[in-house]
Amino acid sequence: MYQIRVVLWALLTLNSFNSTIFAQTKLFSDKEITKLTDEASQYLKEANFEKSLEVSKVALQKSITANDATAITISYNTIAANYAELAEFDKAIFFYNKALKYANKTTNDTLESRIHNNLGNIYCFEKKQYIKGINFYENAIKYSQKIADTNQIFMTKLNIAWAYFDVGHFEKGYPSLEFVNKYNLKFGNKSNAGAINMLNGMYYSHQGNDEKATNSFLNAIKAGNEANEKSDLSFAHLEYSKHLMNKGDYKNAYENLNRYNEITALLYNKEKLEKANIAGINVELDEYKREIDKFEIEKEAQLQIVEKSKTILLLFTVISIVLLLLLYTLFKNNNFRKKLNAELSTTNKQLLIAKEKAEEASVLKSQFVSTISHELRTPLYGVVGITNMLLDEHKELADSPHLSSLKFSARYLLSLVNDILQINKIEDNRMILENLTFNISDEINMVKNSLSFLAKKNNNFIVVKIDPAIPEYLIGDKLRLSQIIMNLVSNALKFTANGEVIIHINLERIEGKSYFIEFRIEDNGIGIAAEDQEKIFEKFVQVGRKETDYQGTGLGLSIVKQLLGLFNSTISLQSTIGQGTIFKFLIAFEYNPEKTIDIINNIQVDIAPPHSINVLVVEDNHINQLVTKKTIEKNNYKCSVVDNGYAALEILDREYFDIILMDINMPLINGFETTRKIRLMGIETPIVALTAFDKAEITEEALSAGINDIIIKPFDSVKLFSIITILISKN
Repeated sequence: MYQIRVVLWALLTLNSFNSTIFAQTKLFSDKEITKLTDEASQYLKEANFEKSLEVSKVALQKSITANDATAITISYNTIAANYAELAEFDKAIFFYNKALKYANKTTNDTLESRIHNNLGNIYCFEKKQYIKGINFYENAIKYSQKIADTNQIFMTKLNIAWAYFDVGHFEKGYPSLEFVNKYNLKFGNKSNAGAINMLNGMYYSHQGNDEKATNSFLNAIKAGNEANEKSDLSFAHLEYSKHLMNKGDYKNAYENLNRYNEITALLYNKEKLEKANIAGINVELDEYKREIDKFEIEKEAQLQIVEKSKTILLLFTVISIVLLLLLYTLFKNNNFRKKLNAELSTTNKQLLIAKEKAEEASVLKSQFVSTISHELRTPLYGVVGITNMLLDEHKELADSPHLSSLKFSARYLLSLVNDILQINKIEDNRMILENLTFNISDEINMVKNSLSFLAKKNNNFIVVKIDPAIPEYLIGDKLRLSQIIMNLVSNALKFTANGEVIIHINLERIEGKSYFIEFRIEDNGIGIAAEDQEKIFEKFVQVGRKETDYQGTGLGLSIVKQLLGLFNSTISLQSTIGQGTIFKFLIAFEYNPEKTIDIINNIQVDIAPPHSINVLVVEDNHINQLVTKKTIEKNNYKCSVVDNGYAALEILDREYFDIILMDINMPLINGFETTRKIRLMGIETPIVALTAFDKAEITEEALSAGINDIIIKPFDSVKLFSIITILISKN
């Protein structure tokens, strides 16, 4: 079947070849046509539109005669580019579309990319149809990416930045300019240096950075002169004139505007336009003439076919030989393809193994962090608990610097463990925002009160300024918001002395039920150097740390950045050395009075039980047994302690308890299995998991085992007793 298709293709090719070859009065070599298309492009670069159009016309005629789709595409593209330069934009679009038509007949993605890029230029800069123009640019980038033509991507990105800047959309255009600046050394050259510097000048001018803007514009003018790029040079003078005008430097603005007019007049003088217009009309007339000639050529070719039978026979013999060579080539290619497929299959297997190893490493990392946090929290629970017991039982030690240092160190180590675990949860996409009703003023003032000790340490004041237009109750994750504010304010207090930290909270805008709140944390501390401002949001980075002071782990701002990512928000900062720093971010919270009332109505109310509470603690660590028992008995509850799950089952068989505090990680039998056995005994006593594991890791298994709630060690005793009271009241 395959051989039949090849023969049919050969016969069709032969017929097509015979019907056209005799109509051709002259064949042209690829080298000759390429030389013409190159000449036309060079004349275009020199703004010699008349010569460029004349040469393009000749190249187009010979390309059509030779049936060279690639050369035809290039010729039409050059003709269209000439019309674009002559401000004949409708004609330019017409010829660019003809170029696209022939480009689609080739496999040349480079041509596709450049034509789409050129159409993007016209629609953006001349037709002012920016959406359509940007669409052409994006298609150009897709074709360039197919062939990994980073150089063409570089040029298209430059055009996209220019298009956005042209309409004042600097923020949309900046990512493309950033790409251009990043790869400028690799793909930039003298011909586009002027445009790149001009775009940087426009962006810095928009940002109000006069020094960088001026330097960029001057570099653009210099590059335009050196490369003799008259068009880019004229635009550089024009944009620099606008910048100078905004500065109030009217004299220099006028001089640059005058220079722009001079260069433009030089490029587009009346004589050149008239001559080029005549040449362009000739190209259009050739299009119509070519359609008529096509029918005449076909008619003449049919007559010649009859008289050239011998030639046809010879050609058939030649094509037969070619077919044999083609079959041999296909055979060789088939063997090569099989070999290549085998190599690709091996490579794919290796990539799959590498992917599985990476996933396994990620799981091991999460397990490692979880295990380490558990192993650290367990002894820390004992250290923090015993420290509190010593302070309660020996009031004379309240001022002991050694005991204070011990308590502070334990708290810091616990904070570090929590920070690392939290970063790991965010990176593993295991953190989900909650929707709770809250009063923003209450939350901020709670943060302020929590940090009052740190403020006094450096003789600072915390000032809160809240926009009265913000509703009393909003819906969102107040815990994560408080954590963000806490980290930013504590960071500001550390690097400020004898000053103030101001928390500005303003209603920026309202969209439906979403209230966009802007938070601004401002201090007058030591400030952050410009070169360090990007680094401070990285993990474990500490800028300006001294050996004699204590400034934390370098995780706070990294957590802030990642938490804001959960809110679909970003953080920005402004800072000057010796004057202070401002952190700013925007979060949308829901305002829904009806939903707020439902949430408030569903809040559990603590009801103190009427009788003495009997608590069973199941814990294998003796230090933790002591700490937990002391904490419970301090609240006038009765407490019994057992070492393992089996002992718990025995004591529950003969004694009633109001609540059970269950450790999870125990020898012999763990807390989950112990709970399951308790429930099989028919005992409905509430069980609280008192564990050093992260809550998110064990919640699902805890619920399936029959555990009612979870509290993480080290815990806040107030929270523990609140949970006990609620569970006993429900029971």
